[in-house]
Amino acid sequence: MANYLITGGAGFIGSHLCEALLKEGHHIINVDSFTDYYSYQSKVKNVLESLGMAKDFTFTNKADDLQQLQIKVNREQYRLELVDIRSMEGLESIFQASKIDAVIHLAASPGVRASMENPLGFEEVNVKGTLHILELMKKYEVKKWICASSSSVYGNNTKLPFAETDEVNSPISLYAMTKKSCELMGYAYHHLYGIDTIMLRFFTVFGERQRPDLAIHKFTALIDQGVAIPFYGDGSTQRDYTYIKDIINGISGSLQYIQQHQDVYQILNLGSNQTYSLTSLVDHISRELGKKPILHKLPMQPGDVDKTYADISKAQSLIHYNPLTTFDEGLHAFIAWYEGGRDEW
Repeated sequence: MANYLITGGAGFIGSHLCEALLKEGHHIINVDSFTDYYSYQSKVKNVLESLGMAKDFTFTNKADDLQQLQIKVNREQYRLELVDIRSMEGLESIFQASKIDAVIHLAASPGVRASMENPLGFEEVNVKGTLHILELMKKYEVKKWICASSSSVYGNNTKLPFAETDEVNSPISLYAMTKKSCELMGYAYHHLYGIDTIMLRFFTVFGERQRPDLAIHKFTALIDQGVAIPFYGDGSTQRDYTYIKDIINGISGSLQYIQQHQDVYQILNLGSNQTYSLTSLVDHISRELGKKPILHKLPMQPGDVDKTYADISKAQSLIHYNPLTTFDEGLHAFIAWYEGGRDEW
């Protein structure tokens, strides 16, 4: 069994990954700073759910609550470290004290629109924080690295579906710019220091524990409450929605591949290879809830792309990636989770 350091392991994707790898018997160091991008209480819930623990947690204040969470969850197989990746010193204390076989780097400041409101903050976390991880991997000779990139690096690519060989030198958002920077840093550290690297370009991940600001969760809550949803453009924009369990299988397959091979630098799309329009998304959610949506129509926002659509043939060939969950199945599972009250305390 391996020892994995996962950054952002209390988040949506990270908590699911911790859960899956723990079930396989691996040891996990979860590095998460519980930033205020969304409620820390939601991340506490993610951690407890990922460990199969009852949500019998009493909140008082953030600092005390996170200390209590550590006491509650830390064990031989799992360790929660309350460290911000912007802190080189905090990260180094973990690398010094730990045997690490591979790093799965998921921590990031997310969001196209948010990146335009706080570009320096995004650079600090997504670029400088990633550089900290790579520098410590070099220093402590950790040679296996998987990093979350994003379909946003494709910008308004007109070649469909998006393939890893397509040109990605024209990001249309600052968030995409930071993710492209991570890919470049990964290549440089692989070339210079022999760090085997797989960059995973995620395509609109959804499912249980999804962040409340993301479209499917946000629209579900607003339609359920009878509140108008922000509807940007004419509804024709399309996204390749990918269910969380398929993403986790893709990350697990990447881990297996990188451990079995040397001199690795790969970029892989993890998507569903199917697209749905904004109009279709709203229709699907409203039918699942049995409620009529109210639309607040707005112009397209700067930085938003017209379409995302993943060519997954490379991932299928290299890591045997095989997304099995249909959009309807994934949406049904998410809304069952939502209606079960697990998005609330």
